[in-house]
Amino acid sequence: MFSARSILNTAQRRAFSVSAQQNFKVTVLGAAGGIGQPLSLLMKTNKLVTDLALYDIRGAPGVAADISHINTKSSVNGYAPSPEGLKSALSGAEVVLIPAGVPRKPGMSRDDLFNTNASIVRDLAKAAADFAPKAKILIISNPVNSTVPITAEVFKSKGVYDPKRLFGVTTLDIVRASRFISEIKSTDPANEAVTVIGGHSGVTIVPLLSQSNHSEISGEARDKLVNRIQFGGDEVVQAKEGAGSATLSMAYAGARMADSILRAANGEKNVVECTFVESPLYKDQGIDFFSSKVTLGPEGVAKIHEVGKVNEYEQGLLDACIADLAKNITKGQKFVKENP
Repeated sequence: MFSARSILNTAQRRAFSVSAQQNFKVTVLGAAGGIGQPLSLLMKTNKLVTDLALYDIRGAPGVAADISHINTKSSVNGYAPSPEGLKSALSGAEVVLIPAGVPRKPGMSRDDLFNTNASIVRDLAKAAADFAPKAKILIISNPVNSTVPITAEVFKSKGVYDPKRLFGVTTLDIVRASRFISEIKSTDPANEAVTVIGGHSGVTIVPLLSQSNHSEISGEARDKLVNRIQFGGDEVVQAKEGAGSATLSMAYAGARMADSILRAANGEKNVVECTFVESPLYKDQGIDFFSSKVTLGPEGVAKIHEVGKVNEYEQGLLDACIADLAKNITKGQKFVKENP
């Protein structure tokens, strides 16, 4: 005799898994900013989020009041800037998203943001280490190649560092790659999977087109595509004419990464994202953190996948990536040691 569970169709199984979901609190630090507001909106619509906590140096209660009217089940609370507010926002969080910081302006690289954003991320990481040491921390604040090592050093100093729970959100590079390649090939970007490894700025972004659905792209078309994936953020900065950087697309990418983390925490199997984590892949070359495909699980990182076979062109990109990435990582680690 078949059990009732065994004859559930796919849609029914999905409904069952959602109805059996855990209760997850998600915190957004920097919730009133250009990324933070649309990111908070998207998290309010996520069925796995039951408690949404928003914090910023100004405006978070207003953002919370606004999106709390959206007719999804999660509760929303906004916290004014204070030690008590920060503690309340973080306590009990499953996922902490950190988009706080200043945006890029025309002519600025991600490294130009370092001096301001490094201090912001360091201070928020201290609070997260104190009040949410078991949370999965998703760093969006640029330069990610440096802000993730900053967060790791802060957590180490507090004695609560778990490399499985710290993520740099590089998802926008994957989103852009699938969109840009679909424009060239006139395909549905939802069907395009392009692995992007390395880091999250300029030449540290390495698209592996040879592992995509369109490995035949070569020559000038390939060079232009790779350059656009690596420097796509510049298009937005220039188009906004000094009014900001990639906020809406970044919010979408951050929400996608958070959703994957939550689905894995809820027990879904085979959830894979490219993300910037502490990695053994290039440790022998002095690279402590690296973005590659990662299988996610209830505790965060479950498996870090090998890069796989790359062609000669991609190896050249990877060599350039490693040279820059080593400097970025060291810069973040050094910042915390000199500015504890």
